[in-house]
Amino acid sequence: MIGWLDCAAGASGDMLLGALVDAGAPLDAMQEAVDALGVEPVLLSTGHVTRQGIAATKVDVSAPRSTVTRTWANIRGQLEAADLPEPVRRTALDAFARLARAEATAHRTSPEQVHFHEVGGLDAIADVVGTAAGLHALGVRRLTAGTVALGSGMVRGEHGLVPVPGPAVLALLQEVSAPVWAGPAPYEMCTPTGAALLAAVVSEWGSLPPMTVLAVGAGAGSRDLDEVPNVLRLVLGEPIESGRPGAAVLLETNVDDLDPRLWPDVLESLLAAGAGDAWLTPILMKKGRPAHTLHVLCGEDVADSIRGLIFRRTSTIGLRRTEVSKHALDREEGVVRVDGKPIGVKIARDGGRVVNVSVEFDDVRRVAAELQQPVKEVLRAATAAAHRAHPTGSR
Repeated sequence: MIGWLDCAAGASGDMLLGALVDAGAPLDAMQEAVDALGVEPVLLSTGHVTRQGIAATKVDVSAPRSTVTRTWANIRGQLEAADLPEPVRRTALDAFARLARAEATAHRTSPEQVHFHEVGGLDAIADVVGTAAGLHALGVRRLTAGTVALGSGMVRGEHGLVPVPGPAVLALLQEVSAPVWAGPAPYEMCTPTGAALLAAVVSEWGSLPPMTVLAVGAGAGSRDLDEVPNVLRLVLGEPIESGRPGAAVLLETNVDDLDPRLWPDVLESLLAAGAGDAWLTPILMKKGRPAHTLHVLCGEDVADSIRGLIFRRTSTIGLRRTEVSKHALDREEGVVRVDGKPIGVKIARDGGRVVNVSVEFDDVRRVAAELQQPVKEVLRAATAAAHRAHPTGSR
């Protein structure tokens, strides 16, 4: 199952909880995940409301006032020790890790030194864990989202007045290149918790993808606004074009007079410009001259700009263009941890079942440097964790 979030009224933890429950997520499963944390008693309850005539579910989080100031290390320890399904734990850890980085950026400190205030409260912890549990219970394996409304104006925080959108919200959504705008309402429309959850669970940003709709949920925000229906909508369905062939353009050229040290920059610039793939094949040309064939696979929408980039970045004076078809498996992103350090994972599915799992090698190298371990050992551990979390053939 895939999902799409309509963030025209922003996003918050309670709105995400409400959208999930409204779309069919069992509240009991979400409550059970929150209870597994072993913190002070936190109760999730639901109610039916309307926002500008749109029926929605409002989830309230009831928690005692806590005097505990939680750090990222505190929250990470609670999540790692809790009896949670591994996908729920991964999502919650990822969301809070992103929050820690964003708060550290805003306050110019390190993530480990961040003291969570509003975003570390019991209600925010329940929002994050409950949302992760709801997505897991529904079996949502890929989530996309539209442009996120952030709001405008000022809000009062732990340290005084904070401009909207707040520094943490901007840092969180910048990290994942999410499309944003102020929106029509002069209030805080996207909270740090909401932004962290979007950053952790959304793999693509854009309009509603092709799907057969199975369920729609609307999660209500606290206020009934005049400017916009204050709801976050979740659309669930099965993808229509899973594994079907798609059109692509293949651009090729033979080059025998370019300094080979320039090729890595050429390939990186082509991928950054929107090419789906770019690679080299060594060849032997007439008179025994060694050379390379540059192959670039891209969509029709970027073919012209890619062609111009090839001419500017290489020494070629001509290229070949071929229209091809390709089959692309459904792909999604996940996270595994090696000694507490996050490493990105790509999961490919055919007909809804896992067929390939790979880890992000750049993440592996980063973690190896942080842990001062050999890259091969971190790669081995990350790959094993990825296959345990996403076994071949599973849904």
